[in-house]
Amino acid sequence: MLRMRGVVIVAVLAATLPACKIIKTPTAEEKAAEAAKTAFDPAAKVDAVWQSQAVTFLQGRAADIREVTDLAASRPDEAGQKYGNPRKQASAPWTYAVKFTGKVVAADTQSRAATLDVDTDGDGKANAKVQIGPAIRGTALRDALEFVNFNEFKNQIEWAQFGKAFNEKIATDFLAKVPRDGLTGRNISVVGAFPLPASGQLPLITPSALNLGQPE
Repeated sequence: MLRMRGVVIVAVLAATLPACKIIKTPTAEEKAAEAAKTAFDPAAKVDAVWQSQAVTFLQGRAADIREVTDLAASRPDEAGQKYGNPRKQASAPWTYAVKFTGKVVAADTQSRAATLDVDTDGDGKANAKVQIGPAIRGTALRDALEFVNFNEFKNQIEWAQFGKAFNEKIATDFLAKVPRDGLTGRNISVVGAFPLPASGQLPLITPSALNLGQPE
């Protein structure tokens, strides 16, 4: 009788215990693969918006460089609302979209952060400095876009990586094709963006589009 009671008690306890599920511990390779699925990919994010949104937005928002710089010099906030991103971070400088044609009057191609000085009004003096890389300073393209917002990113690191990815995009897409010799005197047309420069400094343009004429 005692043995039977023991059997009954064990059976009752077994019936009341929840079913156990064996969970497999993922291997290091499986953990890495899962992390890769959710990892932030700034290059892919830029590729997704570049042609359909970024290039179109900058082309539509851009105005002649003289018009933009004149207004920015006297009323930077008004210029930012009109030619830049009104949703910018409060502490960030204004960034403006511009377009212009002109002539290259000087070329600094010895540095990886190569630039072209461009005369846009025919007086022989530079009115803009255009970055041709491969190293691109700043995040002007990202900062000029109204449809991107810092709050959409996990942290400051992702935001910075996103800005850098725009620079890497233009460096590989079209700036790599710009020659390093024989640039002075050539005609050029540019669409791009620049942050409000310090007094007396040329606007530093990061191009979203650049066309270089044939040597004369």
